[in-house]
Amino acid sequence: MVKISEFQIKDVVNVADGKKLGNIGDIEINLTTGKIEAVIVTGSGKVLGFFGREEDIVIPWKNIIKIGQDVILVRFKAIEERPAEEMEV
Repeated sequence: MVKISEFQIKDVVNVADGKKLGNIGDIEINLTTGKIEAVIVTGSGKVLGFFGREEDIVIPWKNIIKIGQDVILVRFKAIEERPAEEMEV
């Protein structure tokens, strides 16, 4: 079992480019099934927390590849990186 507090301190890393996305700030739970639907990586402050925040990143549970001791590996493609045919209109 993993506690949410332990889950939140792990770094979230995108396997597509090796970049650290941040840390988990929240989770989405389906109340009907009791299953985790997605994790939300909170956007960081742009300059020491000032001048707004970056957008939160929602990562579906199916895109989590591995949860390790210190890191969570995910497969994430930002909207601007997706080919035009994959984007919804």
